[in-house]
Amino acid sequence: MDFSKFLADDFDVKDWVNGAFKVAQQEAPGRADAHAATLVMKLQLFIQEVNNSIEESSIQALQNMPRVLRDIEALKQEASFLKDQMTMVKEDIKKFEQDTLQSMQVLVEIDQVKSRMQLAAEALQEADKWSTLSADIEETFKTQDVAVISSKLAAMQSSLAMLVDTPDYSEKCVQLEALKNRLEALASPQIVSTFNTLSTGETHAYTPQHVCRSVTQHYGHKRLDWDSETALLVPSSPILLLYVSDFSVTLQSIRKKYKFEEAPTSEVFTEDWTAFQNSVRIIATCGELLRQCGAFEQQLSNKILGKAGRFLWEGFNPRSLSGLQEGGAERRGQKNPWQEYNYLQQSSMAEYNNLLETLHTLKEKGTGNSSLLSETRSALTRLNQQANQLAFDSVFLQIKHQLCLANKPEFRGSAGLGETLNENLPTFSLSPQEYITNIGQYIMSLPLHLEPFVTQEDPALELALHTGKLPYPPEQGDDVPELENTADYWLGSIARATMQTYCDVILQIQELNPHSTKQLATDIDYLSNVMDALGLQTSRTLQNITTLLRAKPEEFRQTAKPLPRRLSSTVAAMRGIEY
Repeated sequence: MDFSKFLADDFDVKDWVNGAFKVAQQEAPGRADAHAATLVMKLQLFIQEVNNSIEESSIQALQNMPRVLRDIEALKQEASFLKDQMTMVKEDIKKFEQDTLQSMQVLVEIDQVKSRMQLAAEALQEADKWSTLSADIEETFKTQDVAVISSKLAAMQSSLAMLVDTPDYSEKCVQLEALKNRLEALASPQIVSTFNTLSTGETHAYTPQHVCRSVTQHYGHKRLDWDSETALLVPSSPILLLYVSDFSVTLQSIRKKYKFEEAPTSEVFTEDWTAFQNSVRIIATCGELLRQCGAFEQQLSNKILGKAGRFLWEGFNPRSLSGLQEGGAERRGQKNPWQEYNYLQQSSMAEYNNLLETLHTLKEKGTGNSSLLSETRSALTRLNQQANQLAFDSVFLQIKHQLCLANKPEFRGSAGLGETLNENLPTFSLSPQEYITNIGQYIMSLPLHLEPFVTQEDPALELALHTGKLPYPPEQGDDVPELENTADYWLGSIARATMQTYCDVILQIQELNPHSTKQLATDIDYLSNVMDALGLQTSRTLQNITTLLRAKPEEFRQTAKPLPRRLSSTVAAMRGIEY
């Protein structure tokens, strides 16, 4: 008999009985009563067996119950103990943080002191290095070895860069320049002799400065032949690059001297335009370098093409480097010097092929589009950009220092005792604070100091200003007629820098009370009026901040809907408004 059906969820008594009798009728027809009695007996035996199994399980469960209860109690105690331990650990961690907070601050300060001591040690080492080199330089000059003397002077130059703040820095500069002049005087006869004999192997011993000065002093305005001119072209680019490098180091020293990268140490506002005026002169110098570099490149291209271009025949193809050998010179019965004395082709075929392609490019595109001094022009462009940035920073430095004051509590117009009285006063009862009026007056005086950009007819200055790029370009979609005028372009860039920095400072404020909110809005309105007086647009971010500052707390959410969400959240947090 299959008793498994009793375990089914859909067990039906009638179906089971009918099924059992159906099977019995098939096996023994007509014996239903006997089959029923047998089936009842089997069910009773099965019930008895199930009862016995349940009884045994119950007895076993009752026997195990005390042990389970003991295990549960032990687990409960362990959980309680673990909770106590976690609480103790949490308290220990909190106590450790409180106890070590001051120690960590001390460690940070010690690390700063260590860094400063390392810098001081390096400076002292460089100073000691200068003393050692300056003491040994006379003995080095006695050796007459140009290479050794040059390396010593280069080391002294590196040491001098670390001693820029020492009292005798200018004296050291004069001393080093005198030593350089002695080296040039020592090397000059040998350099001139090298050029006269066209000994290319000996030229590697001399630096570009030695070559340039010595050749210039010796030849003066004499007319040089083609070989001498070609030789002079070799050192010209390295000399300019070295000059640009020294110029760049000087600009960095100026930035360090005026502390452009350091935080303000005083809240006193001083309007000093000396640094900017000097920067304008530096920009003009960079423009003159750019102009002369372009003119020299043009002249150089014309001279090269005039000397060698006539040996290119019209059918020359730089990919088929036989144009010079088969050129029109031979067709006219003339000797081609490129064949008779082609030392370049014999020594380096690759350089010879590059020369042919350069000549072809000059002839096809014209000398005005040459790239003979592309590396030098790029270096001068970077130097000019550095000079423009120096001038910009010299103007913006005072503005930046004043804007930093806006984040200090004492400059946010804290009302104190009078706050309750001032909360209900109209906005026009507040006056802009001193830091923002200083900035406004400073910006209003800018056009006067930018006037040389417009009135002076200086091609070099104009070239440098148009080549350089200023930070803080106009926002997309803004109408910027200022781009047509250099002075207006500078004024616009400084104004945008002021507004952007002001926004950054404002968004760093942690908390504003109602009085401080009104005071800050008044300060922003003053700056906006200054911009409007100069014909400049107030930045959208600054306008949005003003709108959020003037919004009433109950209307803040509605006012902030069309504005950037991040900006609205920041201002709401400052004002203590749920948003």
